[in-house]
Amino acid sequence: MRLTDFWERMTAHFGPAYVSSVAQDHVMSALGGRTVEQAIADGVDTKEIWRAVCETFDVPYSLS
Repeated sequence: MRLTDFWERMTAHFGPAYVSSVAQDHVMSALGGRTVEQAIADGVDTKEIWRAVCETFDVPYSLS
């Protein structure tokens, strides 16, 4: 998944006002105790990050 696709999905689900907060502030165990921003910086595949977001926030897989 391209990074632009990832951010489009994040924004579509969380909205433009909340997406930055989720990406910067929410630490996810599925990402090894990292935030979305940290995982991206560490080179984690965006598809893996999106799956972690789906699991953590109970996003239906049909949206993924």
